[in-house]
Amino acid sequence: MTTMETSAPTGQEPPPVRDWPAIDLDGTEFDPVLAGLVREGPLTRIRLPFGEGWAWLATRYEHVKLITNDPRFSRAEVARGRVTRLAPNFAPRPGSLAWADQPDHNRLRKPISGAFTVGAMKRLRPRAQEILDELVDGMVREGPPADLVERVLEPFPLYVVSEVMGVPGTDREQVHDWTRQIISLSGGAEAADRAKNGLYGWITEIVRARARSAGEDVYSLLAGAVARGEIGEEEAVGLAGPLQIGGEAVTHNCGQMLYLMLTRPELMARMRERPDERGPVFDELLRWIPHRSTVGLARIALEDVEIAGHRIAAGEAVYVSYLAANRDPDVFPDPDGILPDRDPNPHVAFGNGHHYCTGAVLARLQLELLVDTLLDRLPGLRLAVPPEDVEWRQQTMIRGPRTLPVTW
Repeated sequence: MTTMETSAPTGQEPPPVRDWPAIDLDGTEFDPVLAGLVREGPLTRIRLPFGEGWAWLATRYEHVKLITNDPRFSRAEVARGRVTRLAPNFAPRPGSLAWADQPDHNRLRKPISGAFTVGAMKRLRPRAQEILDELVDGMVREGPPADLVERVLEPFPLYVVSEVMGVPGTDREQVHDWTRQIISLSGGAEAADRAKNGLYGWITEIVRARARSAGEDVYSLLAGAVARGEIGEEEAVGLAGPLQIGGEAVTHNCGQMLYLMLTRPELMARMRERPDERGPVFDELLRWIPHRSTVGLARIALEDVEIAGHRIAAGEAVYVSYLAANRDPDVFPDPDGILPDRDPNPHVAFGNGHHYCTGAVLARLQLELLVDTLLDRLPGLRLAVPPEDVEWRQQTMIRGPRTLPVTW
C-alpha cells in the first residue's frame, strides 16, 4: 500500500492507493481484493499491474451508473495516456466503440445497430438452434464423458457470430483459427499479434469487397456505411474486430453458469422443474457470476467532479466495477446469495450508458439456447469429475472454466 498526492478533497482525505494484482482465482470466488475495496469504498484508489500512476475506483451501484452516464468522463482521452491497467499491451484502434465518446459513439454504432436488434435476433434464432443441435448431436454420438467447453461452449459462439457478421463459409475455419489464437493464453504475444494482423487484414479485404452489397450482415452494413461516407474504412475495420472476437464472453459466462448448476443441486432442480420460468434465473446468474478479472476500461475526468465527498480532478483516471455494483446491498438484498426469483433485478452485467454492450441481445440469446438445449436434451447431465478438479482459466481477463468435463 502506498499513499500518493492527489487534488484537495472536498469533504475528506483521499483514500490510500491500493495495489490490485491480477489474481488467478479458481471457481466462482469473488475477488478478495475487490471485496476489500468495496468495504473501504464507496470511492477508493487503485494501482493495476501495468501502465502508470493510479486511478479512482467506484464500487457502489449509484456511482457506477452516474459515472457511466456522465459526459464529463471520457473514454477517448484514455487512448492518449498511459493509465494504470490490467493488460500489458495497449493499442486502441480507430473505430473501436470501446474508446469512443458521444456523439462519435452513435455515429460509429449506427451502421451496425440493425444487426443486433431484438427482431434480428428472432430471425437468427432458428439458425442458431440448428448450429447448436449439430454440435450437441456430435457430442452425444461420441458418448460421455465430454468436455463441454471444447465440444459446445467454445465453437457455438464462434459459429453464431460468423453468421451475424457474414463470414463466408470458405473463410470460417481460418477466421475461427485467428479468433482462437487472439483469445488464447498459449503462443504468447507474438502469436496473438500475428493472428490480429491476419484477422484485421482479412476484415479490410471483405469490407472492400462488399462495397455494393445489399446484405444485412455486419460486414455488408459496414461496407455500405463506408461507401456512403458515414464512417471511414479504418473505422469500419476497428468496429468489426471486437465484434468478430466477441464470442469469448459467452463461452466463459455460460461455463460459469453451468458449473454453478452442476454443483448446486437446488439451482439445477429449479431450472429443470420450472423451464418456462428460467428468465429470472438467467438474470440472477448474470448479476452474480464474477465474469472478469479486476476491472475493464478506464475513463478520464474532463473537469473536476465531486463524487461521494471526493473531488476527482480533471485529468484523473476513473474505473467502475460492474461486479461490485451488482453486489451492492442497497440495491440487491442478500447480494452474495443466488436468489432465482429476485425481483426487481436491475443488474449491470452488460454495462451501462452508451457503452452498454452492443451484442447484449445476441449474448442473451446464446446463453439461453445453450442452457436450455443442454438441460433439455441431457436430463442426466452432471460433472464427470469432482468440482475441485475442474480446471479454470489462468492469466486472463475473462474468467471461466478452461474445461468442463461432463457425463450424462
